[in-house]
Amino acid sequence: MYRERYEDWRHVFKLDPDREIDDELLDRLCLSGTDAIMVGGSSGVTFEKVVDLLARIRRYEVPCALEVSDLEAAVPGYDLYLIPMVLNTSRTEWLTGKQVEGLQAYGSYIPWENTAAEGYLILNPDAEAARLTGADCGLDAAAAMAHVRLADRLMRLPIVYVEYSGRFGDMKLVAQAAELVTQARLFYGGGIDSASKAAEAAAAAHTVIVGNVVYEDPEAALATVAAVRDTAFARN
Repeated sequence: MYRERYEDWRHVFKLDPDREIDDELLDRLCLSGTDAIMVGGSSGVTFEKVVDLLARIRRYEVPCALEVSDLEAAVPGYDLYLIPMVLNTSRTEWLTGKQVEGLQAYGSYIPWENTAAEGYLILNPDAEAARLTGADCGLDAAAAMAHVRLADRLMRLPIVYVEYSGRFGDMKLVAQAAELVTQARLFYGGGIDSASKAAEAAAAAHTVIVGNVVYEDPEAALATVAAVRDTAFARN
């Protein structure tokens, strides 16, 4: 089952197919000890770019997951397919619309045993993903936790992803969300640009996603692997 493919992930590097990465850095990332490589982006994602990145990652043994945010990015060959559903948007196309469109086009070909839904809670209004999806990023803690309960207990989504893309988030809120879920795994991503922030996130969330810093400061990105591995998830 797909849950076995990510239930032990603590650290994940997220790579954007629309951004350049050289072979030397990709080699270091894939051999860093990270639990997985996730491929996904908010814009500029094409079939050709996703295929190219997959072919390069496949030279290594590290598990590789694809976030299918656009039908253009539906490429076979990944270990796991993650289907984002934006919880805090009023635009239904980002909650069920695009997903239904994808099922109409590819429903008979989807490897369901390797496919899981992600309930995204986007909380940085300046993020490209927030602008694209019309996410309501002004939620207070109570409203945010209501969305977490919606995803975990009503929708029974296997992953809840708290996303602050481009900004380091409220770790108290992230920890509250991680403690609240009963069956979902809590992913956190956003603003992790140092080992110390990676450790903070690792104490609050089940799985830490490291993205932008890969392109901005590769050495800092690589340092996050050990920081996460050395930090226990702090249950209250």
